[in-house]
Order: sequence, then C-alpha cells, then structure tokens
Amino acid sequence: MNFALSKEHETFRGIVREFAEAEIAPHVAKWDKDHHFPVDVIQKMGNLGLFGLTSPEEYGGADGDFTSLCVAIEELGRVDQSIGITLEGAVGLGINPILTFGTPEQKEKWLPDLVTGQALAGFGLTEPGAGSDAGATKTKAELDGDEWIINGAKQFITNSGSDITSLVTVTARTGTREDGRPELSTIIVPSGTPGFIVEPAYDKLGWHISDTHPLSFVDARVPADHLLGQRGRGYAQFLATLDDGRVAIAALAVGCIEACLELCVQYAGERTTFGVPIGAKQGVAFQIADLAVMAQAGRALVYQAAAMKDAGADGKEFRRAASIAKLYTSESAVTATRIATQVFGGYGFMEEYPVARFYRDSKILEIGEGTSEVQRMLIARGLGLPVE
Repeated sequence: MNFALSKEHETFRGIVREFAEAEIAPHVAKWDKDHHFPVDVIQKMGNLGLFGLTSPEEYGGADGDFTSLCVAIEELGRVDQSIGITLEGAVGLGINPILTFGTPEQKEKWLPDLVTGQALAGFGLTEPGAGSDAGATKTKAELDGDEWIINGAKQFITNSGSDITSLVTVTARTGTREDGRPELSTIIVPSGTPGFIVEPAYDKLGWHISDTHPLSFVDARVPADHLLGQRGRGYAQFLATLDDGRVAIAALAVGCIEACLELCVQYAGERTTFGVPIGAKQGVAFQIADLAVMAQAGRALVYQAAAMKDAGADGKEFRRAASIAKLYTSESAVTATRIATQVFGGYGFMEEYPVARFYRDSKILEIGEGTSEVQRMLIARGLGLPVE
C-alpha cells in the first residue's frame, strides 16, 4: 500500500504550519502559564476548516480524508500539544460519534456548529473506577417514559466545559444483558441540562491549555431520542471511536518529536562549550540523530495507519496498525522530550524554554485513548496470543 503523502497533503501541511506559527506560537507560553483556553483561536481554526476536514459538505465539512486530519494534528502539535489535542478531541471524540452513529435528526441538529468550530463536544467515557476497563462503568441511565434519567460521574473529559461546549456524549448502563454483563449505551447530554454539572477544571501536569473537567450527573434528564446509536451498543461504539483516536494521538506525538528535533538542532548549533558548538560533540549529536529516527519512523507508522483507514482496510488490520502507531510514537515522544531537556541542560528545566512544556505535555500521550499496556495487549491479541 502506498502511504506517501500527496502534494495536496503537503500543501495543506504548509497552510496549517503557517497558521500555527502566526496564531499560536507567539502566545502559547502565556496561555500555558495562565491555563487559558483561547476560544477565539479555536474558532479561527474552525474558519480554516480544520474541524470539518473529515465531515460531509452537507454539514459544512470538506468531505476530506483522515490523513488530512492527522497532518493538521501533527502540525498543531509541533507548536503546542494542547491545541493539537483540542482538535483531535473535537473531531475524534466529539464529531465522529455523532457522524458515525447519529440519526439524521441528530446530525442536522448538532453537526453544523461542531464542524465549523463554533461549538465543541466531549466524549464522557472514563470514570473514577472505569478507564481501560470500560465494562466497569457505573453511570446509569434509566428510561422514564420519554426521558432518560442519568446519574453518575465522569472524569478527564476533554472539551467538556469550555464556553463553546454544546454537548457531551455519555456512556451509561441502561440495563443488563442476558449474559449478566452490563448493557452500555451512549446518550447525548446537551450543555446546560439541569443535573449535568461541569466540575472545576483540573490542575494538570501538562496540557494546560486544553479544557478538561470532571463531570457529574444528578437526575439529569434528556429526551429519549438523545440515545446515540443502537441501545446496548455503546461499548462497540466507543471501541470504534478509539481506533481512529489512537492514530490521531500518534500524529500528535509525532508533532512533539518533531518539535524536540527542531529545537535541539537549533540549540546545539548555537550553544558552545569549550569553544565549539555542543552539536559537534558525539554525545549530543548522536542523541539528536536518534530524534530524527523517531520522527521519521513515527511518521511512517502514522500515515500508514491513516492510509489504511482512508482505504477502508480490514478492521483487525487497521486496529493493529493503530495500536502499533500509538504505542511507538507515544513512548518515543516521552523519550524525545527527555533527550531534548538533557540537550538544553539547565535551560531545559526552565519554563521559559518550550522543551519544558513539551516535557510536561508528553507523558499523557502514553495514557490517553488507551495506555501503553492496553496497546501491547491489543497487539499481542492480534498476533494470536491468549492474553487475558
């Protein structure tokens, strides 16, 4: 399969890079320090068409391919990881579930504003006791006449409490299956619904610009027609959603690695010790060379998986490619930021240098949308191993 980027993709890359350098880079250090979510810039991204890359034209999208979305996330992530995850979460976790599983009425109601970046949506899956083990979901939704009554809590939910968040899709127990396991369904909960409480934002290690909140539901009522997809298929829906998200997270990780590489090449060429640039020393040069290998290998894995998605590859093959890309790039990004911080020495420990921000931001890449351990489990199962 040919997964080289087309001229059109590379042209698009240049457009997103120019936007990121002009609209994000000059402000990102202050936004990070202030934990500020820049709604105006998010909406400019919408005007550029970034949120609608993979959505049909009838909803205001570009009807483009998944590869283009990965290019955009990589380029945004090269400047700031928080802005990159905002796009990834908005499309992969906000738009895609409605686009894939929604009724025509749901799509018509919610997608136009989401696709144009005038609104955001969150995906309420993770709970205090249910992350990788989504089957342990405790949030419940009971059908009372023509309304769902929702009670429970979610945590670590991206794009869930911003000034432009319009809804959160929530996974909840809606009954018990014949085999005794919980029946999980997905329900759309609009912002402002009585009983839907957005708790104060987290004080996170990284991703300071990203909007992330715990959520509570206390007898929150929504119409019965807010069920997203088929009742009892919530678990399968979330698995399909995360497959795409893993490739997108991998693209974000590649952006992180690329940023570390560029910063280190520049710094090692300018910083001198004992009369020569530190880049002339093998101890530094070899580490930077390793960053180049990580960036190129990671990009190859990401765009191979993206090409498979665009070509409609077999689900099992795509799932394996997504897990491999996510595992390699996320762990490489953590290593890359450690190397970059070491190359910068004491300056790398100072918040005024961007490597410190990338260092803080990188760790979550190994956790979100499936931990490294989950990826290894999925890859092993794909090889036919009897992993529990």
